[in-house]
Amino acid sequence: MNHILGEDRNQLQFLSLEQVVPVDSWARVIDFFVDMLSLDEPGFKHANPEKEGRPPYNPSTLLKLYLYGYKHSIRSSRKMAYSRKINVELWWLLRGLTPSFRTIAYFRKENADAFKASFRRFVLMLKELDIIEGETIAIDSFKIFAQDGLRNNFNQKKIDRHIDYIDRKIEEYEKELNESDAKDKELIKVRIVSHLARKKKYEELDKALKENGENQISLTDPDSRNLMSSKNISGVGYNIQAATDGKHKLFVHAHIGESTDKRELAQAALDIKAALGLGRFKTLSDAGYTTGDQLYLCKQAGITTYSSPMPSTSPSKNCYPLSHFIYYKEGDYYICPDGKEMTAYKGWSHRPNYKSKIYKTKACTDCPIREKCTQNKLGRVIERSEYQDIIDENNLRVKGNKDYYKLRQQIIEHPFGVLKRQWGFTYTLMRGKANVLSEVNLLMIIYNLRRCMTIFGDDFKRRLREYYYLPCQHAV
Repeated sequence: MNHILGEDRNQLQFLSLEQVVPVDSWARVIDFFVDMLSLDEPGFKHANPEKEGRPPYNPSTLLKLYLYGYKHSIRSSRKMAYSRKINVELWWLLRGLTPSFRTIAYFRKENADAFKASFRRFVLMLKELDIIEGETIAIDSFKIFAQDGLRNNFNQKKIDRHIDYIDRKIEEYEKELNESDAKDKELIKVRIVSHLARKKKYEELDKALKENGENQISLTDPDSRNLMSSKNISGVGYNIQAATDGKHKLFVHAHIGESTDKRELAQAALDIKAALGLGRFKTLSDAGYTTGDQLYLCKQAGITTYSSPMPSTSPSKNCYPLSHFIYYKEGDYYICPDGKEMTAYKGWSHRPNYKSKIYKTKACTDCPIREKCTQNKLGRVIERSEYQDIIDENNLRVKGNKDYYKLRQQIIEHPFGVLKRQWGFTYTLMRGKANVLSEVNLLMIIYNLRRCMTIFGDDFKRRLREYYYLPCQHAV
């Protein structure tokens, strides 16, 4: 019995690229989708080339390359340049063109705004095709590592620690200088000069940190921040805020957030409302977004929030939590677990993002259950935010609609898993918020397109043709 043998490598064959690309190939979907788009409206560079000079690559060609590459976890411009030489589907998709890795890299760098505009236009098109409903929107975040590291990230505490260490070393060297012979003195002087130069660098960082008003500064990528990810792992990166629609779990929004989610809910919800032209809709979010001023802004805009309640707090684990204290709005007072009345102390106190009142009672002095309530010498103190009524309304909605709130994970967690686990988007190749967001938008275009093809198949292509070829819709 002989082995299975292949073809003779020197045998000439007549073969077209069309024959070697399967009918259901992702490359064919990309080719169809990009050819439908008008790339001059989003603002892609060279969409309308000049009459004179060297002809540029058509942006549709490079966009097809990126959509194909990112779907298959090929994100490096050098890897894309190599893949277009050996990948038959890319031969077919690019019609045999071989752009250099520099051309590929500059296309991504120069079209950050165009990627964002393309994503927004695609989302709006899906809304007009009734694929995106806009009734229930789930909002959450995921973190990715930046092109930076902890070594190049500094906060005030870290800068002060370095300066104190250098001051101690210089003091030690100066002490040695008075006790050493002539030969050692020259070496010690060199070390002192070196440490003074390092100290100057940290003093400049200290000055820059105080001038920009931030609590940390990164050297390689100034926009990146030191973030706490899952399992208390610290790393320098970006906090990506994203939102998906409840009907088919499609992405509808993305922006780069701050280090935490506390002040991100309103921005995401209001941007979605404006982009999709929505009147009233509902949002689902976890406890990290449950902040009074954010819930207030959403309520003012007609947005109904379902944000997971923050756990009831207490001064220590052995004390009664806040939920044991009952508030009476008419009299503006609390009743403590011992039945005593706690009234407001003075008026409103101004915080950075809200106002609050302090409630306490003199009965704490002789209270029989004091040990179970507080260890503070002045007695139990309760701070009530001006937005507490809105927070309570939100909490009651979530508790009264537990099955509805459980949809949050189904709507938003799976898309995150596809981006991070299947496509390897755990780090960014770009620097700066605008460029990082371009990578996010590119991946979200791919995800929405891939999911629409999975759900609707060839019917989605038919709907795309109708959308772009009907004059009244194309003008939107």
